Amino acid sequence: MNNKKILQEVISHFDFVGEIINACPYGSGHINDTYLLEYKIKHMGIVPIILQRMNTNVFKQPIQLMENILNVTDFLRKKIIQNGGDPERETLTVILNKSGKPYYQDSEGNYWRAYHFITCATGYDEVKSDEDFYQSALAFGRFQSLLADYPANTLHETIPDFHNTPARFHIFEEAVKKDICQRVQDVQKEIEFVYSHVEDTHILSDMQKKGILPLRVTHNDTKLNNVLIDDKTHQGICVIDLDTVMPGLAINDFGDSIRFGASTGAEDEKDLSKIECDMHLFEIYTKGFIKGCNKQLTDAEIKALPLGAKVMTLECGIRFLTDYLQGDTYFKTKYPTHNLDRCRTQFKLVSDMEKKWDIMNDIVKKHI
Repeated sequence: MNNKKILQEVISHFDFVGEIINACPYGSGHINDTYLLEYKIKHMGIVPIILQRMNTNVFKQPIQLMENILNVTDFLRKKIIQNGGDPERETLTVILNKSGKPYYQDSEGNYWRAYHFITCATGYDEVKSDEDFYQSALAFGRFQSLLADYPANTLHETIPDFHNTPARFHIFEEAVKKDICQRVQDVQKEIEFVYSHVEDTHILSDMQKKGILPLRVTHNDTKLNNVLIDDKTHQGICVIDLDTVMPGLAINDFGDSIRFGASTGAEDEKDLSKIECDMHLFEIYTKGFIKGCNKQLTDAEIKALPLGAKVMTLECGIRFLTDYLQGDTYFKTKYPTHNLDRCRTQFKLVSDMEKKWDIMNDIVKKHI
């Protein structure tokens, strides 16, 4: 792809205003190609724009994806205005192309989209303070609250079966049977761990089928860096990266945040003695998430928050182990056992949560 030529083509098909003075790669994302455009507008100064090329290897249906994002952000804007908030800062603003569509397909078949850049706000790649973690919890909880009455079943699945843990377990079983890389014999302990937790792989889907857990609009990538924190007030103001917004369970969003943010070590830490689920961070996030949800979750959902943390961590570990058995074809790796190390940290977290199960449940009860 001739980046400069294609970039010029794409820019010309969006209805941007002003004189472009800068266009450069932006951010640390690994999925989409992101550019920051800067336009000079008379009497207004510099106006920044985010332009992204969507990764259609990951997201097979980019038109459906953008339909999700446009519908959800339009819904959020109305709610934010009703609540007296600032929709220009509290949700993403999609810029339509000159044909009125929320995307542009270039001459090489690539799909692009554009957003207004939210200034004076930062997304952090790691938890540097308790307050950062608390603000991300508030923001993701508020995301649930604002979208509580959105008809989740009308959204497209941007990645089918993304958090379908029974389906992930089935793929794992197939990987063990086929053993295409001859790695099964070296990971018997990890395989046994998965089989000892079979009941956990379908417990949430069973609860959903029984109507205990309602289907909701979920973000499905609730990392800290997907919340913009205002540079002046230090409050979490906007949830970004809405590519994986689709129908799901609220407790999965909670659980993925705990899996990533409340761990005492890196996701690929080799020394498992350094890996625990930090109950202090668990409580900080639980408090913020429940407050942000503003009583929009059911009692059953709130009580199941620890279960969401455990199952999401288990599912992630299964995915890492499956990818290792299949030859490391999905997750990017830096060395031969990278996925195995990732898998082991997740299983260590699951075991630690099981040891602290009563504490986790008591923390949730405390903040209801």
